[in-house]
Amino acid sequence: MAPMFFNGRVRAALLGLVVMAVTACATGPEIGKPSDLGPNTALLGVRLAWTGKLGGVDFPLQVKVVGQSIVVAGSDGGVVTLDALTGSQIWQANVGSPISAGVGSDGRFVAVVNRDNELVVFDAGQNPWRARLTSQVFTAPLVAGERVFVLGADRNLAAFDAKTGRKLWQNQRPGEALVLRQSGVLMAVGNTLVAGLSGHLVGMNPLNGNVVWDAAVATPRGTNDIERLVDLVSGVSREDNQVCVRAFQAAVACVDVLRGVVKWKKTALGSVGVSGDGQQVFGVESDGRLLAWRRADGELAWSSDRLRYRQLSAPLVLGQSVVVGDETGQVHLLSRMDGAPLTRLVTDGSPITVAPVVVGKTLVVVTRNGGIFGFHPE
Repeated sequence: MAPMFFNGRVRAALLGLVVMAVTACATGPEIGKPSDLGPNTALLGVRLAWTGKLGGVDFPLQVKVVGQSIVVAGSDGGVVTLDALTGSQIWQANVGSPISAGVGSDGRFVAVVNRDNELVVFDAGQNPWRARLTSQVFTAPLVAGERVFVLGADRNLAAFDAKTGRKLWQNQRPGEALVLRQSGVLMAVGNTLVAGLSGHLVGMNPLNGNVVWDAAVATPRGTNDIERLVDLVSGVSREDNQVCVRAFQAAVACVDVLRGVVKWKKTALGSVGVSGDGQQVFGVESDGRLLAWRRADGELAWSSDRLRYRQLSAPLVLGQSVVVGDETGQVHLLSRMDGAPLTRLVTDGSPITVAPVVVGKTLVVVTRNGGIFGFHPE
């Protein structure tokens, strides 16, 4: 297939169609029959402490942890902050239209993007302003330093004043014909704004958008636009000044974000982000294999086929466990030493595509049907 290049109004008009095609063709897991899991080992004592409900989640939700609370959003436009210990509601609001990206928050301001390509920012549950964006957005906005940063599907990175909505700057990077309908990388590391732009992890000055460093994690390959697609996906592992990321269906790499240098890079064929600790980085391949790389040099520490073909979520490191959700709504806690099963938890039976999070001692899992589940150790 000949390469496709869209620009200007034609590119903007076709972007949604193009992104949907990439989702269908490029992110599907390898087809195979999962093996029987057998009885639950239940080596860890974990109980369901509370539940909540959203209006379904059919967009790339990122659960935002702020102190001892979480901020979540549903496809129907509902946004809610919950106490992670009890599940009790702190505040709720509604965008008034379906959401395409979220949630970003610094504890005061909460930011989402709707499907009308509007940035919507709440202040303690109130809606002070909206801003029209230049393209679709699939990455949760970043709220930091009384600014809201938005990464568009057209590779436009823009900064807004969190109080007034005034646009402060924007940085437009040349984009590719195809992009992922999936959350990318956007985070703050000290005084540096770090973003995933195509296959690059880029450090920027948050005051003006100037590029400070640019680290290439993956480069395009192949003969057509789908094969050449490279992008960094959300779910990173940060330890001090080292950030480890996944390039979609290409590589896992660790970058020194002080110098903007790739410390190591390994070929990896996964489509969801990574997690880690001081010793290892954990990732799920598209066929469901769970891999652990040594953080120091990227060499493989161990791999597990136990959950192969179960369409796993991005992992979470929790104590001595690695946590992943699957397409049947089960939550698997595996040993981070060798991938051995420790226990299984159940939710509402719908797929878990949102990366689990931990708040204090509470494990929080969100399902596609909008179920929110808080688990506590016994």
